[in-house]
Amino acid sequence: MEGYTFDRIESSFSTASSTRPLAMACNIRLSSQLNVLNKPHHVCLQCSSLIRNTILQRKLQCKQHLTVFNVGEKTMGKFWLLAFILCQIIPTRTAVTVVGGVGINIGNAGGGVWIGGGINNNNPTPSSPSVSKLATAYTALQAWKSAITEDPLGVLKTWVGPDVCAYKGVFCAGSQGPMGPFVAGIDLNHAKLQGTLVKELASLTDISIFHLNTNRFSGTIPENFRDIPSLQELDLSNNHFSGPFPTVVLYIPNLVYLDLRFNSFSGLIPGDLFNKRLDAIFLNNNQFEGELPQNLANSPASVINLANNKFSGNIPVSFGLASSKLKEILLLNNQLTGCIPEGVGLFSEMQVFDVSRNSLMGHLPDTISCLSDIEVLNLAHNKLSGALPDLVCSLRSLMNLTVAYNFFSGFSQECSKQFFRNTGFDFSVNCIPGRDMQRPKPECSVIPSGGLSCLRIPSAQPLVCGALLGNLVLNVSSTSP
Repeated sequence: MEGYTFDRIESSFSTASSTRPLAMACNIRLSSQLNVLNKPHHVCLQCSSLIRNTILQRKLQCKQHLTVFNVGEKTMGKFWLLAFILCQIIPTRTAVTVVGGVGINIGNAGGGVWIGGGINNNNPTPSSPSVSKLATAYTALQAWKSAITEDPLGVLKTWVGPDVCAYKGVFCAGSQGPMGPFVAGIDLNHAKLQGTLVKELASLTDISIFHLNTNRFSGTIPENFRDIPSLQELDLSNNHFSGPFPTVVLYIPNLVYLDLRFNSFSGLIPGDLFNKRLDAIFLNNNQFEGELPQNLANSPASVINLANNKFSGNIPVSFGLASSKLKEILLLNNQLTGCIPEGVGLFSEMQVFDVSRNSLMGHLPDTISCLSDIEVLNLAHNKLSGALPDLVCSLRSLMNLTVAYNFFSGFSQECSKQFFRNTGFDFSVNCIPGRDMQRPKPECSVIPSGGLSCLRIPSAQPLVCGALLGNLVLNVSSTSP
């Protein structure tokens, strides 16, 4: 996670009633609380202290590179968060100075704070190369301003004159050497702006973060965004963008964070997305459809969220066979069918696995018991059957196990112990004899498997998780045409 920027860090991580989508990035652990069904999905309670400690550790390193402005104690925490981001994304070969427009969450929802806007202690001389950079930025931002039709919070009232480092939502950085200041990032989260993106924005070649979360932008992403070599984070979530998957993002060379959720994109997603070296992929709450690409698990991402779309077909049988470091995958509320593949057990670092609200069938693979770090396992609202394996219920990191609204026929003593742990365990509306809140007997007389035969490795007792890969590759190869 080195170099990963901390985005949308909230002060109230444990607020269970929050309905705002949230992605939390810790450089020790990536976790997400995603409002995909109007409920918090997973809460990284450690993020707050981790980030605070990390920022304190970096203060001394950052202090020599950053000009600290006279701000109140209440805003200093957010200032140091942005300062830390700049230390991560701006090369520190020479001294770095923030020269304006550091912003966090402009709108009321984010409690907007602006620090140091318009202060510039290193104004370039007319011969400085930065004059050209800032002049180019001025042309680009004014072209974009002309394409913004509504600004209810008055953010763009500050976008006047050539000093772009004083614009709200724009923050600059610059060396004390000959290069001078340049636009390093744009953060207009929660600004409620309406408009479109313009091709002139691609001339901001030094920009590292481009955040437009929760606005009313529409249209598509300009094709020349591929010409922004420094761009690492692209967050266009919760807007009105539409059309097919914006393939231009595949050609942004240094992109590591892609957030397109809560828009109206549609059609297929390209398999090349999962060959790109992204650390986080958020495509949930769009209108994407078709089968999941066969190389889904090739992605080096820590979190992949494809929830609340219209994906159909099977989860790829090769799922898990690549050496993936996936920590969270959310496929809930799609139209997936078939089996849960055996390869899921190969994700040794998986913390969240949610395939609820699909039409998955068959028995659970025993390999799920190899998910030693799993905390949230949600299989609810499918057509799964058989007995819930003891091995699954014995997972020691498990905090929430949900198998409700399936056709499970029973579970054993180990699963009963979940009641006595500090663990959420919902097995309602199944076919478990002697338990309350189960399906009527007529519904349980016909298990909706449709003759489905799931690929399963030969049962070994006890299951040796370390030997899974060889067995699975052998089985997949033997069943391939």
